[in-house]
Parts: sequence; C-alpha cells; structure tokens
Amino acid sequence: MSAPPTESSPTVALRTDADALVLLLGGRWQITAARPSPSEVLPDEKPGRVRIDMSAVESWDSSLVLYIYETSQWCRVAGVAFDGEGLRPAVQKLLVQLEESQKTSVPFDRSPGLLTTVGLAANDFFAKTRAIIHFVGECTISAIHLFKHPQKFRWRDCLYEMQQCGAMALPIVSLIAFLIGLTLAYTGAVILRQFGADIWVADLVGLTMVREMGAVMTAIVLAGRTGASYAATLGNMKANEEIDALETLGIRAVDFLVMPRIFALGLMMPLLALYANCLGILGGMAVALAILDIPPAAYWVETLSMIDLSDVSTGLIKAFTFGLIVGLSGCLRGLQAHRSASGVGLAATSAVVTAILLIIVADAIYAVVFNILGW
Repeated sequence: MSAPPTESSPTVALRTDADALVLLLGGRWQITAARPSPSEVLPDEKPGRVRIDMSAVESWDSSLVLYIYETSQWCRVAGVAFDGEGLRPAVQKLLVQLEESQKTSVPFDRSPGLLTTVGLAANDFFAKTRAIIHFVGECTISAIHLFKHPQKFRWRDCLYEMQQCGAMALPIVSLIAFLIGLTLAYTGAVILRQFGADIWVADLVGLTMVREMGAVMTAIVLAGRTGASYAATLGNMKANEEIDALETLGIRAVDFLVMPRIFALGLMMPLLALYANCLGILGGMAVALAILDIPPAAYWVETLSMIDLSDVSTGLIKAFTFGLIVGLSGCLRGLQAHRSASGVGLAATSAVVTAILLIIVADAIYAVVFNILGW
C-alpha cells in the first residue's frame, strides 16, 4: 500500500469541463520527487480535448515540464486534442524547447563514408604489411645468427617437425595430387581427342604438374594442415604464457619456436612437391590408359620429351618459397594470437588465409619472372 502524498508532493486532479478534460495540477513539482504518470491518471475513455490548469501549482521545475510533455505525447498517440493555452509563459517556452530537442535527437546515420572506409582499410593494410616485414626481418636475423652458431639450433625439434609436415602429410598429398592429375587428363582428353592429339595429354599433365599444380596444391594442403597447426600451437602457448616465460629466461621465441618449424617446412616442401608431381603424372597415365588407350610406356616417353630440368627446377624453387610462406604465416599469426580460446581459433584461420593469399601472389610473381627469363 503506497504512502499518502505529502504537502510538497505534486498532485493531479481531473475535472470535466464541457467536452474537455481538465488536469488540475497542484503542489510542488520537483525533479527529486516522484511524479505521476499520465497513463495512470488519464481515464480509459478518450476525451475530446485535454487542458492543463496550473493555478494550484506552488513551485515547479523541469519535472512539471516533463509531465506536461508526456501528457501531450499521450494525446498525440491517442488522437486527442491537447490545449496548452492555460500554461504559464515560462512553461510554454520550456515545453517548446523540449519538443524541439526531441525532434533533433533522432539518431542519424553514423556509418563511415567511402573516403573514411578506404582510409581505414589502407591504414590496416599498411599496418599488417609492416608487421609481416618486421617478422621476416626477425627471422632473417635469427637465421644468420643460427648459421654462425649451429650448436644453438634445436635439431631435435626440427626433425620432429620434418616428420609431422613431411611423412605424416604423404597420404593427403598423395590423394590430392593423384586426383589433380586425373582431372587434368580428363579435361585435356575431351579437347585433344577432337583433333586426334591424344598423346599430348601426357605433355599437358606433365608440364602442368611439374611447373604449377604440384607445388601450388601441395602448398595449399600444407597451409591448411601444417600452417594452421603452427598457429594453433603457438597461440595456445601464448595464451598459457609459455612464450612470456621463455622471453623472461632470455630465450627468443623466434630462435626457439619459429626457426625449427620454418626450416622443416622449407626443406620438406620441395620433396613433397616432387612426390606430388609423380603422383599427378601417374593419375594422368591411368586416364590415358583407360580412356585414350595410350600405353604407359608411350605416355612416359612423351612426358620425358616435354619436361626438362628447367621445368623441374622451376617447380622446386616455387615449392621452397611456398614452404617458407606457410611457415612464416603460421608462426606469425600464432605469435599475434589473443590470449583466449577464440583468439587461438582466429589465429589458425588467419594463418591459412594469409598463407594461401601469399602463395597465389608469389606464384603470379614467379610466372612473370620466369617468363622474362625464358624458363
């Protein structure tokens, strides 16, 4: 049960005058005191007009203005005329100012414009590029230091990572490479058969696998398999403050954690690319035998007549570069991960995206350079 109002409390009484409902305001209206709500005072039956009578008001402040404004809004929603002629001039002036402020306080579109969006994107691009260049510089300095002091290199960790990214990746690389060679041979057979050039399927598959697809597809597979693993491992170590403990002991994380992984990927990627080339050529040979009736011996002779050492070296150079890119991307995103479980997941995703993007860019650059050199 609510307490009765005191003498200083604001009061509202109702009176019917012709077709108008008069609100008799009285007492002292102060912002520190509770004021009545128009929805509680006004009747359920809508009157034709609502008028305000302030003759009994002893003192007032903004609380009275807010109540009159809420009453006018109730009338507007209910479709009832509001008569504010009986209000004191000062109240009318404040009421007009309040209504104007409510009109101008409507939220407006605060989304950034085109120029702002482009500027923020450019700033973010340069910041990320600067971070990558800085990390590559740290790895280069670390590689020079370890080359001068090979006894400080963690060979056991490197051999373990070579096993994980090399021997353990053979099944998935075998499947992908064989299917790529199979697909290339099927696609080439459809076109070359129309011109009686079935034997050129061997040239198409062999050259494409050795120069492009072997290195690129192996790098993409390892980016999703090994690059994400590096990012997740280092990100988890950062979240558990293990990397901070190494730095406290004076052990650089780049020397201790990054270099064995990058060295292992840089060494194993060319070997995996050679293996993928063989499996791709074998897939093309299977299609040539099954569909085009080309004997394996003729297919192999045609492949050897098309591929020379420059083609093989081109693929190996690309594979070595792609291995460094995958290792750098995975370790960089792992060291940049936030110290949380979601941060580790985002780091793994970012490592895969960064590695694949840089692989495609590097492959395009190599295509232009090798074309200029005539390889």
